[in-house]
Order: sequence, then structure tokens, then C-alpha cells
Amino acid sequence: MAHLLHIDSSARPGRSGSDAHGSHTRRLSHHFVQRWLAQHPADTVAYRDVGLTPPAPVTGAWIHSAFTPVDAREDWMRDTLAESDALVAELIAADVIVIGAPMYNFGMPAQLKAYIDNIVRVGLTFGFDRNRSAEPYWPMLTDKPRQVVVLTARGGYSYDGELAHLNHVEPALRAPLNYLGLSDFHSAAIEYDEFGDARLAASISRAEQQVDALVEKLGGTVEARIEVAA
Repeated sequence: MAHLLHIDSSARPGRSGSDAHGSHTRRLSHHFVQRWLAQHPADTVAYRDVGLTPPAPVTGAWIHSAFTPVDAREDWMRDTLAESDALVAELIAADVIVIGAPMYNFGMPAQLKAYIDNIVRVGLTFGFDRNRSAEPYWPMLTDKPRQVVVLTARGGYSYDGELAHLNHVEPALRAPLNYLGLSDFHSAAIEYDEFGDARLAASISRAEQQVDALVEKLGGTVEARIEVAA
């Protein structure tokens, strides 16, 4: 039985196709999870909406607390890290992480960046030892295979082609998550949102087909790995 972590980060509360001015990324992430559960009804899902309920951004107090040894932390430090601890626990428990990540001004939403900053945790998701001469940092989420699915939407188009150098969504998610040990990445994208014409409709259809293909591809792989591990 696999466990999914479903993360939405759009500032728009609804889903396109169902709600006026709804989010395309919420539409895709919902589509992925529903298709997955239809094929694997015994699997479980944890949902985190960082778009509407964003994590607190990292502060000086957070940094002080995170880099203080666990047995030396004061009560206020544990309180400061409580939300981050919960986010890390959700991530560690997941076999598949599905992230709805719209492009805002060429990058991810600030709410999603706050989430990333909260899960990059020394001693929990990455290790650090300045006495290691070759490499003082190492990933800690290598205990089991985890699949990351990034579902994005863009106002323009060709961000996988001639405008790829301006696309700071998938690369900016891949880098920190890979640093933690999450290296199996998959993605699908909706484009042409600002045009709202037939090209947008075709892009939505194409992205949903890509999501369906990902569910087929990853479903069997994840379940097979879990059975082997059991």
C-alpha cells in the first residue's frame, strides 16, 4: 500500500474546469490523485495546501533552533520548529509526492518556496559534518525510493523549449529535493493560460493525458517496490 503526499500551492482556491477562475495546477494534481486512487483504492493520501495556508517563512529564530542540537533545544525552539517538523514528517512518510506548482513571474510561488525552506532540515532531511573532508553534506531521504511529480501551469508557452532558460519552477524544485535524496522526477505542464484560446484547451487535454500516463507508469513501479520491501 503506497502513501501519497498531495501538495497544492496555487493562490487560486478552485480548480479550472470546475470553478470560475480556478487553478490549472489544482486541476492537474486533483486529476492525478483521483486517477491514482481509482487504480489503487487501498492507498492513502495526505493533503497539504500551502497556497491557501502557507508555512511560516524561515526566520533568524528558526535558523537558530534548527542548528541547535536536539537535546539542547529550549521550549521556544521546539515551538518554533513544530510546523517544520510536521512538514518533514509528512514528506518522510510519502512514497509519491505530487506538487501543484504554478509559474509566478518565472518561478514558484512564495508559498511553495516557504514550504521548501521548511523541509530542508539539517539532521532530518540532509546531513552535515564539517569534519568530512570529501563532502560535508549528504542526503538523508534515501531510505526508500520516492517519486516526485511536479504539475505546473504557465501563462505563456515554450518554457520547455526556447524559453527554458526562463523556467525556474521545475529546476528550482528539483535542486533542493535532489539534495535531500529525491531524484526520481516527473512533470507535466499546462501552457497558454493567458491566451485562453484553443491552444490552452489543447494544452490542458495534453497535460491530462500526460498525467494519466504517469499514473500508469508510476503506479505499478511504486506498488512493486513496496511489495519487494515488505
